[in-house]
Order: sequence, then C-alpha cells, then structure tokens
Amino acid sequence: VQLQASGGGLVQAGGSLRLSCAASGRTVSNNAMGWFRQAPGKEREFVARVGWRGSSTYYADSVKGRFTISRDNAKNTMYLQMNSLRPEDTAVYYCAVSRHSMVVVDSYINYWGQGTLVTVSS
Repeated sequence: VQLQASGGGLVQAGGSLRLSCAASGRTVSNNAMGWFRQAPGKEREFVARVGWRGSSTYYADSVKGRFTISRDNAKNTMYLQMNSLRPEDTAVYYCAVSRHSMVVVDSYINYWGQGTLVTVSS
C-alpha cells in the first residue's frame, strides 16, 4: 500500500486547510486510518483516527472541536478538515493505515504516508 498525503500549505491563524490521504495498491476499506503530526523539535503525536466504516472517530484533545476526520472508502481516501488553525498546529502531518479495523496506535501501523507540511502563521 502506498499513501499519498496532500493539501498542506501556509495559512494564517484562524484559517482552514483540508488534508487528503489517498491509498493505492489495495483497498484499505477494512482498516482504521489516522493522522499524526510532528512539529519541529518535537516527537510525533497522534491527531485523529477513523474506523473502517467511517462512523467511529477519535481526536486528540488539542484538536477536538476544530478538526474533522473522514474517509471515502469508494475512493480509498481519508481526509482531515482543519479549521480555526493555530500556530501550534504547525507540523508535518502524516497519514497512516492500521492493521486493525478500529485501533490506530504506533504499534498497529502498517503503512505511513510521506507527510505534508502545514504552516500556520500568527
């Protein structure tokens, strides 16, 4: 499976961006997917995950209420709608596919995307 993340860019604080993660090679419709991010000088952290059906979602406290994760299994693609962006959201965002249908943690990740940079200016 190859994951192609896109949609990053430079945005002012309070703005919005929509990230996409397109999977190719095989269907990932039976796998949970998630977004992680890594800010400069910091460790990678979990952002959000979506279960295989798309109805079960979970967010880090830092993004809850501002970010929305979703997926379109027909397109083998996952999305992250990011609103009310803050400078502290600046990071490289990585998408990932879990080997589990619901759980997304580092030890369950089978595939990682290459990352897309999000920069939020104040």
